[in-house]
Amino acid sequence: MALRPEPSARVRLAAVTGALALALAACSSGSDEDALTAPVVSPSSSSASGSPGAATTTTTAPSSSATSSPAEVTEQTTVASDLDVPWATAFLPDGSALLTLRDEARLLQVRDGQDPVDLGRVGGVEPGGEGGLLGVAVSPTFASDRSVFLYTTAADDNRVVRVTFEDGKPSQQRAVLTGIPKAGNHNGGRLKFGPDGFLYVTTGDAGQTDRSQDRDSLGGKILRITKDGKPAPGNPFSGSPVWSYGHRNVQGIAWAPDGTMYASEFGQNTWDELNRIEPGKNYGWPVVEGKERRDGFVEPLVQWATSDASPSGIAYADGAIWMAALRGESLWRIPVSGNGAGTPERLLQGEYGRMRDAVLAPDGRLWVLSNNTSRGGGAEDDDKLLAIPFDDLT
Repeated sequence: MALRPEPSARVRLAAVTGALALALAACSSGSDEDALTAPVVSPSSSSASGSPGAATTTTTAPSSSATSSPAEVTEQTTVASDLDVPWATAFLPDGSALLTLRDEARLLQVRDGQDPVDLGRVGGVEPGGEGGLLGVAVSPTFASDRSVFLYTTAADDNRVVRVTFEDGKPSQQRAVLTGIPKAGNHNGGRLKFGPDGFLYVTTGDAGQTDRSQDRDSLGGKILRITKDGKPAPGNPFSGSPVWSYGHRNVQGIAWAPDGTMYASEFGQNTWDELNRIEPGKNYGWPVVEGKERRDGFVEPLVQWATSDASPSGIAYADGAIWMAALRGESLWRIPVSGNGAGTPERLLQGEYGRMRDAVLAPDGRLWVLSNNTSRGGGAEDDDKLLAIPFDDLT
């Protein structure tokens, strides 16, 4: 089966020299429209190695290919433009990145200075409302297992899908975790590998607030799973993938070098949050929103009025959390240390509109995604993936 022949006119494509289009065993569809091509990854690429260890809340550094920058780039560039509802970015070991398009359910490969390469449409995705093709995470042992993980909205649920590439060609697409509640909004969707080598999955309450306090539901949680979708060893609740609960809609997670985990969370009408995440803790929704001292619940480190934030993706770099804000149309810098946080600094306010994701790149810059097309608007060349040196942000 060949790559779907009608990609969006908003996406500028490049030919993949010598690449073969190969059908995947789609998790819920066998249509010709559900084919992916192999990402162009340098044969000499390597990534972090090692096997996942026992659960821990501290470690020396995340096992990500984007935690250091031996050759920093000091100029700002537009990596890609004319993107239709982009959602997430994750780096491959060769320094290129995978990028998801929510509504088209397409996976792109992007590299600074080159046109995006369309890798095809992900099978079984049924976009609608805030659902579709959302998060993407590259296995920290990609050099050996060739695995990429995607958060997708299917007919009946949200799910985590594993795509495996062998000999430079995709050979599998299979769901490893299903049954995450879906709705027109509050679908969560962020995927990231933690410093312990396990996959963390953020979910929303999918419009039913009682799910967040129900530890038997996958909605309103941060989950921690193995690459096969099983509850990770050392999770706080035996036999459960739940890592933390009482969340409304988490769309950003990141770790400091000491292993401290942070998460951004959409509030309802009053307060958005940045939380320090600890295993087994209850973050209060829907009983509390924002900073309110109540027994049994964890207060956020920082809160914002929803008009100033509506936070999505976050990254850790240079002693701070960098948080993309949608409604707030800004990038927030929040100094963090240990159990505390300093005064947030608002950056890029209104310069690029709504902002969906922020990722520390191997080239030492912060790659940020705008997200204006999701509301049917945007400038002529929206949406954009920008690579910004930190010197331009401070």
